[in-house]
Amino acid sequence: MTTVDTLPSASSAQLALDSACDHLIGLRSPQGWWKGELQTNVTMDAEDLLLREFLGIRTEDDTAEAARWIRSEQRADGTWANFHGGPPDLSTTIEAYVALRLAGDPVEAPHLRVAAGFVQRSGGIEAARVFTRIWLAMFGQWPWRELPVLPPELMYLPAWFPLNVYDWACWARQTIVPLTVVSAHRPVRPLPFDLAELRTGQRARRPSRPGWEGVFSGLDRLLHHYERRPVRGPREAALRRAAEWIVARQELDGSWGGIQPPWVYSLIALNLSGYDIGHPVMRRGIQGLDRFTIRDDRGRRLEACQSPVWDTALAVNALLDAGVSAGHPAVSEAADWLLGEEIRGPGDWSVRRPSLPPGGWAFEFDNDGYPDVDDTAEVVLALRRTRRPDARPAIDRAVRWMTGMASRDGGFAAFDADNTRTLCTRLPFCDFGAVIDPPSADVTAHVVEALAHERPAGSPALRRGVVWLLKAQEADGSWFGRWGANHVYGTGAVVPALVAAGVRPEARCVRRAVTWLERHQNEDGGWGEDLRSYDDPAWIGRGESTPSQTAWALMALLAAGERSPAVDRGVGWLVEHQRPDGTWDEPHFTGTGFPGDFYINYHLYRLVFPISALGRYLRARADDAAASREEPS
Repeated sequence: MTTVDTLPSASSAQLALDSACDHLIGLRSPQGWWKGELQTNVTMDAEDLLLREFLGIRTEDDTAEAARWIRSEQRADGTWANFHGGPPDLSTTIEAYVALRLAGDPVEAPHLRVAAGFVQRSGGIEAARVFTRIWLAMFGQWPWRELPVLPPELMYLPAWFPLNVYDWACWARQTIVPLTVVSAHRPVRPLPFDLAELRTGQRARRPSRPGWEGVFSGLDRLLHHYERRPVRGPREAALRRAAEWIVARQELDGSWGGIQPPWVYSLIALNLSGYDIGHPVMRRGIQGLDRFTIRDDRGRRLEACQSPVWDTALAVNALLDAGVSAGHPAVSEAADWLLGEEIRGPGDWSVRRPSLPPGGWAFEFDNDGYPDVDDTAEVVLALRRTRRPDARPAIDRAVRWMTGMASRDGGFAAFDADNTRTLCTRLPFCDFGAVIDPPSADVTAHVVEALAHERPAGSPALRRGVVWLLKAQEADGSWFGRWGANHVYGTGAVVPALVAAGVRPEARCVRRAVTWLERHQNEDGGWGEDLRSYDDPAWIGRGESTPSQTAWALMALLAAGERSPAVDRGVGWLVEHQRPDGTWDEPHFTGTGFPGDFYINYHLYRLVFPISALGRYLRARADDAAASREEPS
């Protein structure tokens, strides 16, 4: 325990908390929800321009505004990265370069010349990821014959057969199905320029590998032979089935899954299948992109997806952590909105759980085909704290659905149960992004925490979830974070969940986590973990301090009963770095889409998590003070 003199002032922490709550409440919509910007990288904007070029709907205004944004994100070395402060990314740089060429930037322009130099030194177009080369192939800048084949006949495989579309994660299957249509048609709609300056002239060598990689490389060669003369009847039927599958999964807002990759590829696939621009499905899809478009003084940019349900649940929990009354309009109106967003129908998840009744919440405004376990757990945690009788039926349905979504090993994944077959990860085109959805520590922790409040301690799902988490603890005492960066996020989620489920704070697993967090606290008092930790273990627990990651660490330490200098210094960091308007700056990305490949800066994270941390800290101090007054002298 520290002395009173070394503690951050309770009044300063309270002032910081009050200011942050005021700012958060001021951000809510008239309908009661919150949605912060979901910032990713410029591939979203480059591919949007390429999509519009492919469909023949690209306008000068959209192009100029998007190009302005893309230029603003270029670094001094001429490259683009996948996250703030990250290393140069070859494929991202190539796609940004092509978009700027579409915007009319000349090859001789200094910013393009230096970008082309990086591309050349890094192996050129030949070394780009498969998805980038697919985009280039659609415009005649890469030969289709040198891309892996995705046959639409995959649609014939039953759900129990390996490599069927439901072996893929929901975001991957919604991308793979339209890509089978694109791969079968092999379209070429030439650009008004060539990209010779990005080619090295040397084909990237794909060394033969033993095991399944070698088997699939051989299968790909056979499929290339088949593509020269596919069996007409089965091929046409497979293409029709794929197009029908795509149309059936369009959301009300025109999107597919509410995320960019399947959205753009679905529009291209349907266009190749005969759906013209005026068709209602196409029209909804194109118009829906406007809702995901942000325009400001830096230009025009697209969100890869939107997170209103997630943000609203986090905001409600943060305000309640801060001591805001459950009857406050910001809380009660958000609860009303969340109750209206409950999903009561089936989705792709029911392929693996056909007898499970629906219930739960998705990430997006219109994402009814894909409720997810993580959002559902966070909404349950929020709604139960509002103590509204009218929320009880929805909570009960959600708990039943969450419990039924447990995988065989007792853990929980985001969108599907038992989506763990790794065979599809060995296919030749799987060089970017996660393609399966296995259980993760952070999602399992959120479910365990929700179930701990809703189910008795002896509940089999709760007990198995706790055992799964104990087995998943890393050798260093931390937990891996699948959907947030990274071990700080995983550990920040798991420790509060275990304590809520009845694991004692003095238990060895909790003590090891506390030691890891205290060992990785930065000199300035905060916590940070660079996204490179997904690829390089040397970065685990290391990085510049950020508000969200500092808050995650603090919430874990507070749940573990810590009243240590580490906690006080972390709170001091938050108080010291708060902006005058009550929020915090956080240019660093702390959210994860695909570990190692795709990252997210949730603009609300910098606010909601510090509010929760400060609120829990002040409540702990008040509890300690009350306990000390009750102790006999």
